[in-house]
Amino acid sequence: MIQHETVVNMFADLGIAPEHISLSLERLVATDSKYIRDLKLNVSAVLNGKNISKKDSALLALSVVVNEKNNVLIQSFEALAIKEGASEAEIAEIHSCASLMSANNIFYRFKHYMDGTEYYQNTPAGLRMSIMMNPVIGKELFELTSLVVSAVNGCERCVTSHERSVKEHGATEARIYDAMRLAAVIKSLSVVV
Repeated sequence: MIQHETVVNMFADLGIAPEHISLSLERLVATDSKYIRDLKLNVSAVLNGKNISKKDSALLALSVVVNEKNNVLIQSFEALAIKEGASEAEIAEIHSCASLMSANNIFYRFKHYMDGTEYYQNTPAGLRMSIMMNPVIGKELFELTSLVVSAVNGCERCVTSHERSVKEHGATEARIYDAMRLAAVIKSLSVVV
């Protein structure tokens, strides 16, 4: 069990069992790294942003940790999302969206890399994506979630497409920017927790 006050407080904020330990956190605590405090402050800041509700923040954070396959943080952000009013169907849809974007990001990144190849560009994807048609979380949040996961996965084509689409569904640039900050910080959290 880590006895570092900042880690203990961060775990309490996130609902993570105090006995949880990771090799990365162990290393940071052993050297009393200043990064631990920065990480806690960054996590708190992005989860309490002014352009994203606490529920949406928890769901967006969940999409990142599902993508990263971090079970400790998946449990944490599912519980936080439920506390903020998310339904089981909304949580399941976040898992589905992260999975779908993982497939799309690989496929469309390949198409982007092979931009000059006519066959790849003109052949339909042939991938089922019915959850995108009428999402439980609404089109705007679904597109924002798709944008977040696509950014984490580094798919330029998907990022530009979903950024345009989320704006068409009413998101402001400030909301999008806050979502990107959230994605970056939660990805960094996932690395060390």
